[in-house]
Amino acid sequence: MKKRLSSLALAALTVIGALCSAGPVAAQVAGGTTTVEASITESTRLAMGWSVKKTLMGKTVYNEAGQKVGKVEDLIISPDKAVSYVIVGAGGFVGIGRHDVAIPITQIQDQAGKLVMAGATKDMIKGMPGFTYATDTATRDAFVAAADKDIARGKAAVASLEKKAGAAVTGSKAKIDADITALQADVKSAEAKLAEMKQATAVRWKEFEADVNAATARLRKSTEKALG
Repeated sequence: MKKRLSSLALAALTVIGALCSAGPVAAQVAGGTTTVEASITESTRLAMGWSVKKTLMGKTVYNEAGQKVGKVEDLIISPDKAVSYVIVGAGGFVGIGRHDVAIPITQIQDQAGKLVMAGATKDMIKGMPGFTYATDTATRDAFVAAADKDIARGKAAVASLEKKAGAAVTGSKAKIDADITALQADVKSAEAKLAEMKQATAVRWKEFEADVNAATARLRKSTEKALG
């Protein structure tokens, strides 16, 4: 019987949640005793719960034709504790050359113990934007700062052109106004693309990098043209 993979994932999260919400019980660790949040009742629930390792991790993903399209490498849990994405790897050998992508969990189904992503192919997976873990925010912050600098420079160029247009004669003013309109459009486009990236989670910002790069490249070209 077909069922959404999300039901498995949410059941697995119940296990995770139990670790975070139950009464304390002592556990021995090297050098002393610590307290973990799991009561006897909750421990029983844990034992009866789903195992992410056994039901999802490392499992092959197929399409509806039974063709292998990738393998589950990881789960991404959003801050509200709902599993949002399955990280699927395609191609490569022992991790070398593998292409990992983030797939919304709702696109994958559990059909009689087999993970199925309808309409998927290995080439399609390889053609999707690659997923990379954000070990720190330094690269992202530097990218955002550079884009913000391009946008600020573009706005300054607009202000300069507007001042120039105010003192221009009728003939040249029309051309300056056209340059202002084009530059403003590029500034607006770059701001919109950067805003989309800023709203994304830290691990997903790479998905927006190409669009922001394209928008800021157009803006830099327009700015250079405007500044002469």
